[in-house]
Amino acid sequence: MNGTDHFKRTIQAYLDSRAAEDKLFAASYHKPNKNIDDCITYLLNWAKSQCNGGNGIGVTAGEVLSQAVHYFDEDDIAYLRSKNLFQEDFLDYLRGFRFTGDVWAVPEGTPVFPGEPLITVRAPAPQAQLIETFALLCVNHQSLIATKANRVVRASQGRAVMEFGSRRAQGVDAAVVGARAAYIGGVAGTACAVTDQIYGVPAVGTMAHSWVQMFPSQYEAFKTYCEIYPTNAVLLVDTYNTLKSGVPDAIRAFNEVLRPMGITKCGIRLDSGDIAYLSKEARKMLDAAGWESCTISASNSLDEELIRDLLLQGAKIDSFGVGERLITARSEPVFGGVYKLAAIEEPDGTVVPKIKISENVEKITNPHHKKLYRFYAKDTGKAIADYLTVYDEVVDDSKDMTIFDPDATWKTKKVYNFTARELQVPVFKSGELVYKLPSLEEIRAYCLAQVDTLWDEVKRFDNPQTYYVDLSQKLWDIKYDLLKSNGR
Repeated sequence: MNGTDHFKRTIQAYLDSRAAEDKLFAASYHKPNKNIDDCITYLLNWAKSQCNGGNGIGVTAGEVLSQAVHYFDEDDIAYLRSKNLFQEDFLDYLRGFRFTGDVWAVPEGTPVFPGEPLITVRAPAPQAQLIETFALLCVNHQSLIATKANRVVRASQGRAVMEFGSRRAQGVDAAVVGARAAYIGGVAGTACAVTDQIYGVPAVGTMAHSWVQMFPSQYEAFKTYCEIYPTNAVLLVDTYNTLKSGVPDAIRAFNEVLRPMGITKCGIRLDSGDIAYLSKEARKMLDAAGWESCTISASNSLDEELIRDLLLQGAKIDSFGVGERLITARSEPVFGGVYKLAAIEEPDGTVVPKIKISENVEKITNPHHKKLYRFYAKDTGKAIADYLTVYDEVVDDSKDMTIFDPDATWKTKKVYNFTARELQVPVFKSGELVYKLPSLEEIRAYCLAQVDTLWDEVKRFDNPQTYYVDLSQKLWDIKYDLLKSNGR
């Protein structure tokens, strides 16, 4: 059974559009065992079963389009059925699954702190539960890499940092979206060309050691590279001996190829040895040869602490390539975001707070549907503290406030001359996207601006000053009552 050509074209146009917007659906849409003709057959058979013997009553255009999408998910349904764990009514529910809830989230690029909600989901329990793993996967990994990248960038003190970590990343997705997250965190570019292709992160890089090794001599390798890439000649000088042959051969190639072209922009890269010492000696050699404009970049298992030490030692480095310790966030390889039930909404609209209690105090959750505020000092623009309230509370920043440490309630602070900003914004409303995603450049600029609102003491790498996330009195009372009622 085949539909008309017009019907087929209409359905295919919709599916093509959906696949272009939804990468997850696109994977199902392009399965080799699925095709548009069988999809049309599926739709017509389904419509006939729904319309009381085929009299055409009761099927809407929206339902037809929805079923067209579901056709490509039937392999997933068949897989779940094969596990012999699920009832058919549940599989039917999944076949017609659509998220209908509300989502609020802290905009990407916002500095966040332990104990505060990054995402709030209000939805029927099965829907909210089904999105848990994917939501945490996205938020935890990219937040982790963006955080690490920002630390590295701050350690570089204004020098460009390039992300070089694809070869050490935990899989393809981690390399690609990790480079995107690193760019948001402040790196200048990435060696992952796919991230440039998909997200527009500037692709950067230099030559490989293998390039040098393939030539009869190091000088020939450098000369050839300068001839091919005269406007982007960054030479890797440590393949054999950095100071005895690497830098001298680079200078010779620059003199013989670039100088006659009038090109003064070039560079060398150090990838081994005592980077601080080598960079200082290389700088002397380049300057003596009249190549003051030649930049020096460094790589080799760098992170924020090593970069900080190199600069303290007077290293003459203009930029850094940071790989494995950035893309894997080696110093802290897990971002500990969790997804917990905080409240249940009764049919009459009453919100019942829920709490997760643990012997580990840090694992005790803050109950209820909440709002998250950040307080900024009007005179400095710096962030003072974050403030968690129940969803129906409103902060009046025209008046002075007294906030307190929720873990040591006798510690109080008077807040005055401040601005309160609600951090979470609506993302989905009744299952529909209502948030306009900024461009990557806008997200990056926003991230760096927001990091600048934090005091240097808070951003310190070692023993940073605690940034407080305080609870409103109402929310603290609710939490305390729940703890008492559960025998704590």
